[in-house]
Amino acid sequence: MNKRIVGNNGPEVSSIGLGCMGMSDLYGNADRSESIATIHEALEKGVTLFDTGDFYGVGHNELLLREALQGTKRENAFIAVKTGVLRSPDGGWIGMNNSPQAIKNNLAYTLQRLGVDYIDLYQPARVDPNVPIEETIGAMADMVKAGYVKQIGLSEANAATIRKAHAVHPISWLQIEYSLFSRGIEAEILPTLRELGISLSAYGVLSRGLLSGKWSKDRQGQIDFRSFSPRFMGENLEKNLALVEALRGIAEEKQTTVAQLAIAWVLSQGEDIIPLIGARKRTHLEDAFGALELKLNSEDLAKIEAAVPAVEVAGTRYAKEQMAMLGVE
Repeated sequence: MNKRIVGNNGPEVSSIGLGCMGMSDLYGNADRSESIATIHEALEKGVTLFDTGDFYGVGHNELLLREALQGTKRENAFIAVKTGVLRSPDGGWIGMNNSPQAIKNNLAYTLQRLGVDYIDLYQPARVDPNVPIEETIGAMADMVKAGYVKQIGLSEANAATIRKAHAVHPISWLQIEYSLFSRGIEAEILPTLRELGISLSAYGVLSRGLLSGKWSKDRQGQIDFRSFSPRFMGENLEKNLALVEALRGIAEEKQTTVAQLAIAWVLSQGEDIIPLIGARKRTHLEDAFGALELKLNSEDLAKIEAAVPAVEVAGTRYAKEQMAMLGVE
């Protein structure tokens, strides 16, 4: 397993990370034993980066990760935690709170659920419009000084917010969606990260499964998060699946899969980019590990970009209301 550095002079982590959200939330029921086996498989293959959130499954995901990491040396698991999103007892979404009090309170519960003394990287899941980012990062900086947090990150923040946050305390990474189907960050956000020496933690590298090469029109209407995603609806889905088929032609030439090609493309965009692979089953990891062996040259990259022009992707990555909350594209 190759390594990549978090931030300017931060720790090394595996070149891909395991995103654990789907084991607890948003994509339907997951088998607990298979989820734990998937985390164990990742560890065995050299994955050291595990991404979770205190609101994933209303704490379920942190407890699951704790169980799976039992017996693992603490220094062999880089745990990144998102916070700030509020949930109701029925699992509903009821806003966000990134106030200093909430940040410190949430961290206390996270440490207990994970059974650890510190979090490797702590980040607000979204930018709270009611709390200045300086106050949120200031509270996290207090937790760094106290030894409860090692690194601070951001998620779904625009360039101006990144600069404000970085002025309070060094930001180690920005977590945001980035894939062949989601390239909006290339205009302003990615150059800002590189100017400041901040890594990119790229999630959604398979665009919620569209770039897996396994999605079809027959699955339209599947009841999970994707039911509300414009990219999976009607004509948008047809257009996007046509792009996937164009990518499949290149994958077949390279004797690889569509998913491996899509992951390898993200990996090839810079050593400062660390893709997160969302997996609920061990079989979901196969494409990720295969992508690590796939080397793309300039000719390959030109073919891929010609087959999947960013302007041809149909539909936004979230519904209109959620996109408005992000404020990054």
